[in-house]
Amino acid sequence: MISKRQKTAGKWTLMYLILLVFAFITIFPFLWMLLTTFKSSRAVFAIPPVWMPDKLFKPGMWENYITVFTKHNFLRYTFNSIFVSFMAAAGQVITCSLAGFAFARMEFRGKNFFFGALLATAMVPVEVSIIPEFLLMIRLHWLNTYLPLIVPSFLTGAYGTFMLREFFANIPQDLEDAAAIDGASVFGIYYKIFLPLAGSALVTLFVLAFINNWNALLRPVFYISESHLRTLPLGLMAFKGAYESQWHLLLTGSVISIVPLLVLYIFAQRFIIEGIATTGLK
Repeated sequence: MISKRQKTAGKWTLMYLILLVFAFITIFPFLWMLLTTFKSSRAVFAIPPVWMPDKLFKPGMWENYITVFTKHNFLRYTFNSIFVSFMAAAGQVITCSLAGFAFARMEFRGKNFFFGALLATAMVPVEVSIIPEFLLMIRLHWLNTYLPLIVPSFLTGAYGTFMLREFFANIPQDLEDAAAIDGASVFGIYYKIFLPLAGSALVTLFVLAFINNWNALLRPVFYISESHLRTLPLGLMAFKGAYESQWHLLLTGSVISIVPLLVLYIFAQRFIIEGIATTGLK
């Protein structure tokens, strides 16, 4: 006779086994990518596949990383991506917090219409507007600068505006009334009351916008032609040719491009979970 405790233990064991299987399926591509960075170009296409890298714990183990950093200027590309992603993400935090506060706490004619129109822009892919945007950037003489990569992201953020609007709408009205009685202006209420309370939501938006701009490829392809201005996604494209690709270097560069995102997420994980849980998006 199976006891209730044994049934419960069996259910938990089965659940953890299923989770372990899904975790392995999720992690395996990243593990394979990491192992490939310690392989030579010959070992990448070995049949049957070589599970143990031929350079691991041997002389020349870090050769692929050295090649990517020295011969392909990936250190410069990394700093370029950090600068572009940071500026675009910081801009979204500023504009989306202002717009979110206005839509959540202020009353003006056409508020719902403008908010709906803003949300509708989230359904328009970049590919639809990239041609007129490119013609505009030519007139502004912004080609081969970082402005086309930063300004469009700086000025648009339907998702961030929606997220912060939901957060600001849940802040008690009493705080706003008390600040108004003390003589605070509308901007003072936003800056001194709402922003300090929205720390977790702002960090969440910053991380999501940073990752989105970090992975962006379309705009760098259109606007950046000089090699010293390339971002990481554009630098990775250099390893892919029409007839041959340097997969060992491509995957090495991919690992390098993932590491900053992992570090950022690890440090901001607590804020991201808290921010999503308190903005009505859970």
